[in-house]
Amino acid sequence: MSEPEKQLPETAGVEPEADLKMTIWEHLGELRARVVRAGLVLGVTTVACWNYRERLLGLLVGPYEKAWHARQLPGVPELQTLSPADVFVGYMQLSITAGIILSMPVIFYQLWSFISPGLYSREKRFIIPFVFFSTTLFTSGVLVAYFIAFPITFNYFFSLLGPVTQTGTVLTQRPTLEFYLDFYTRMILAFGFIFELPLFISFLAFAGIVTPRQLVKFSRWAVILSFVVGAIASPGPEIMSQMLVSGILIGLYFISIGVAFVVARKPKTDASSTD
Repeated sequence: MSEPEKQLPETAGVEPEADLKMTIWEHLGELRARVVRAGLVLGVTTVACWNYRERLLGLLVGPYEKAWHARQLPGVPELQTLSPADVFVGYMQLSITAGIILSMPVIFYQLWSFISPGLYSREKRFIIPFVFFSTTLFTSGVLVAYFIAFPITFNYFFSLLGPVTQTGTVLTQRPTLEFYLDFYTRMILAFGFIFELPLFISFLAFAGIVTPRQLVKFSRWAVILSFVVGAIASPGPEIMSQMLVSGILIGLYFISIGVAFVVARKPKTDASSTD
């Protein structure tokens, strides 16, 4: 009778605290509450960004204008609107995208708060590092897209413009506002979430779902998949942008392996072998 009583303190606080206390409906209610809170913050940031919509659009077309002038194209860069509502819809899309970027710390916090009831007590203390690194990685992806990926892409696109026949036919660039914002927002958000790869793999390693050795063995397939994703996700058909996206993915994967070696759970030694 005495031995089980001595073993009880060893398991106290080890099991997930709310794993057996919450029903499926309570989990859904918790998910709804977290989504509502994140949505409210997103609404506030979207309204705030709407007040700076013209400045945000000017910032967004910066790489486009620089590439235009670097190629010494005639005239000025233009964005067309095909209907009276296009400007309003474009500004709204821009405000929502900027609002998502600004509210990512809160979104990541709500995500962690939702999954934390199923974690062990010792794992819940990582909420601040999780929010910090997830936000930093997402922001890094957005900055890489803005300062590296887009200039390379636009320079290539503009290199294809110019006369195509001896009779005077010329290829010009005059995209619509809708197309430009769709292209830009998709790529910015894609780069942001791609940069979450190290954190995602580190979480899997920390939870014991994958091991660093498994990640190393999978590395050759990861390289192949990176080139496949690079060919699909790169905005331009030229080899430079594909190599850029693929190289970023490969680098992030190997960074993830290094982090996995640090955070992975150590195998437990058999207590009987120490007797």
